[in-house]
Amino acid sequence: MGKYIELTVENFDEIVNNGISLVDFWAPWCGPCRMIAPVIDELANDFEGKANICKVNTDEQQDLAVKFGVRSVPTILFMKDGEIVDQVIGAQSKQALTDKLNSIA
Repeated sequence: MGKYIELTVENFDEIVNNGISLVDFWAPWCGPCRMIAPVIDELANDFEGKANICKVNTDEQQDLAVKFGVRSVPTILFMKDGEIVDQVIGAQSKQALTDKLNSIA
C-alpha cells in the first residue's frame, strides 16, 4: 500500500529531483487541507511506483514554504526532475490532481 512521503528540508531535493512529484504544502489548522488529505492518501496508492506523492507541513517546514513562495495552503506543486511544471492553490478534486499528474508523465 502506497503512502505519501513527508518532506523536510533534509530530504526534499533527494526525493523531488527524480521523476514526477506532487508536493502538497499544508497545515494542521487548515480546513481545506484536512478535506483533501484523504485524496492525497488515495493518490499515493494510485501512483505508487509512478510518482512521488508528498506533503510538506508548512508549520514545521517554514523554510520550504518560503523557498517556494507558498502564501496560502493548500498549495500543490507538480514537479518533474526537481522543476516546477504546474501549481494549484486550494482544495482540488481527485480527478483534477490525477489529470495533472498524468499530463506530466
